[in-house]
Parts: sequence; C-alpha cells; structure tokens
Amino acid sequence: MSNAPFGFAVACGGKPSRSAVSPCPMPHAQLNQVVVTGIGLVSALGTSLEDSWQKLIAGKSGIKWHQPFPEIEPLPLGLIGQQPAKLKRLTQTVVAAALQDSGLNPPLPDCAVVIGSSRSHQGAWELLARQMHGYDSSLETKEVVLENWLDTLPHTNAIAAARQIGATGTVLAPMAACATGIWALAQAALLVQTGQYQRAIAGAVEAPITPLTLAGFQQMGALAKTGAYAFDLHREGLVLGEGAAVFVLESAELAKQRQAKIYGEILGFGLTTDAYHPNQPEPEGKSAIAALKQCLKRSNLTPDDIDYIHAHGTATLLNDRIESKIIQQLFPQDVAVSSTKGATGHTLGASGALGVAFSLMALKHQILLPCVGLQQPEFDLNLITAARPSKIQQVLCLSFGFGGQNAIVALR
Repeated sequence: MSNAPFGFAVACGGKPSRSAVSPCPMPHAQLNQVVVTGIGLVSALGTSLEDSWQKLIAGKSGIKWHQPFPEIEPLPLGLIGQQPAKLKRLTQTVVAAALQDSGLNPPLPDCAVVIGSSRSHQGAWELLARQMHGYDSSLETKEVVLENWLDTLPHTNAIAAARQIGATGTVLAPMAACATGIWALAQAALLVQTGQYQRAIAGAVEAPITPLTLAGFQQMGALAKTGAYAFDLHREGLVLGEGAAVFVLESAELAKQRQAKIYGEILGFGLTTDAYHPNQPEPEGKSAIAALKQCLKRSNLTPDDIDYIHAHGTATLLNDRIESKIIQQLFPQDVAVSSTKGATGHTLGASGALGVAFSLMALKHQILLPCVGLQQPEFDLNLITAARPSKIQQVLCLSFGFGGQNAIVALR
C-alpha cells in the first residue's frame, strides 16, 4: 500500500495519470497542508455552530417527539424546527455561515465546491408523487406543482451552492450513504493538497425526514422508540435527524497570508467498502479496520497518537457492537470515545460532517464531547458520558454507511 497522502497511488496504480476526480501528484511533488478556516453548522441542537456546541457540551439533546406526517405515528426525531427542513434553505444557511466564519465574501470564482447528500432532494420528489396520486390533503386544487424539476436532481444542490458563492471551478456532489460527509471532505482536501485549488468549500447537507425514509427504516426495525443511546446496553436503534455542516478548506499558506483563524488541520483519510451486504456491516469489520489503518498511515500517526475518537455510534445493535470491537482491537483502552448522535439524531449523509465540526470545536476548546443518552455502557471502552476538559491533539472521526461505506478522517 502506498504512503501517498489520501491514497493517490492506490487510486491511480502509483503512476502519474489523470482521473475524473483529480490527478495523481508527480513523484516527490510538494503537497499543500490543508486547514479548516470556517465552519457553518445547523442541527436539531441549534441553528448555528456556537448554539449547537454550547448545548452539546451541556449534555442536551435536540431529539423530541414529532409527527410530521399524519400517516406515520409520532416518533423521536431530530428536527431543526417544528416541520421538516428544506434542503435548499439548509444549504444556503450553512454555506453563508461558513464563509462569514472564515472572513470571506463572495464572489469566490477560484473556489472548489464539494457538497454531498445521501438523500438530496428526495423530499421534493416524494411530495410530487403524493400530489400526483392525490395523497396530499393540504392541496386546495388537483394541480401538481414542482417549480423546476431540474433543480431537484441529486447533484444540483452542490451547483446551487456554487452559484451562491460565485464559484466557477470544480463542483462535486458525492453520495456515499452515511459516509458522505467525510467523502466530501476527502475529495475537497485532495483538490487543495495537490494545488489544483487553494480553497474549497466542502461538507454535507441532509433533510431526510420524509415518509419514505421513515417508513423504510421502520420496516427494517432500525428506528428507536424512545431515543438514541449509543453504546448503551439498552439501545433501541437510530433516531433520524436533519442537519448540515460545511467547511472552508484552504492551503495553510493561503490561510497564513490572509491571517485567517485556523480550527485545525486535515491530516489524512481512509476510504474503503465492505462489498458484503446492502445494510449490514461485515461482521469482522475487516474493511473498516483497513480504512482506519489507511488513515493512520497516510496521516503519519499510530493508534497511540489518537486522543479522541468521534465514533459513528448510531445506537443500532449491529453498528455499535462491531464498531466497539474494531476500536478495542486497534486502539489503547484509555482512548476517549463518544458519539454525538444522541444529541443531534442520525443525520445520515451529514453525520460525518457534523462529527468533524464538533471534533474541531473539541480541539479548539480542549473539551471531550459527551455521548449524550448513554446510561449503561455495554462495551469496555473509555466512553465519555459528560463533557470534560482534556488535552487533545489528534482526533479521528469515523463514518460507516449502508452498503459498507467506511470513511475515516484524522484531524490535528
């Protein structure tokens, strides 16, 4: 396996060539350091990064009982407002917040845009189907309305973000189930690291509270009945949430030139797939372990260097069991571990991005994040039940998506 950061030689066979995503660097090419200079975040905890952060470290949860659709019984959900959010509005909000936080003003023509979503505009298409078949009782007429169907295609949310900031360069819209957020960061970091762009805006946005999504997870038996309790002996399953997190990534040189504040550095990634089952992780976690080892190697880190792991921690029986097994196998017993999904709900494709945002805040404030909802741990891990000060230098964020998508990012 190659030592090339972010796995360029793995993707390109170790030979200089050009791919659809980005070219492999020439041997011994100078690679840029990639830093985060701005964060925009919206979650069930709050409508800003700071609001969500303060409630998270206070151990609060944004999960409440809701019945957004009359045909589906009330459920614990992580809604931002009283009704399901609109993807377009969420994206506009977090992109604007990230730019403001970074001290940038549009237009930004030479900025790459990599914004993903696992559900994208699914809610709009479901609404259209309901209208077409007469299931939307709120309609006063029989008219079916969809403003512009082209604007609801899966990739158009990223294009809309590019229009919002006046970016005319590369636009990517990854979809990798619950690993989407970290995949987006990986693709954007590659563009900056190899010097194709000095700046990129990257992250993930999810508005997954739709009848089909709820019914699908219910049919699988994956939804919790009372709340999300990651790694708990009495965990029930996941709680769906909506949210978004977007980052401004820059080369360290550009950030230094403009004297930007820096949250942290993106060191490297591990990206693998199980090739095992549509919705169950591979029982031994082989590909997930491979992703962790890739990430550590490409980041020039060892397991002993990691101070905190932001786990995927969905509170489902299988995920938490296998993820715990993996962590126990690779890392020292005293490494701090927690999941923030008990506070935000599981935001699917955006969950990894939210985890990275909270981890960067943990690095900034030197505070370990609480595993909200955890009462009785089932696993022999150093699970953090309440926020507390701690020296944190290197962090891993883990995402494991349906279909066996494994994505890991290391931060410093």
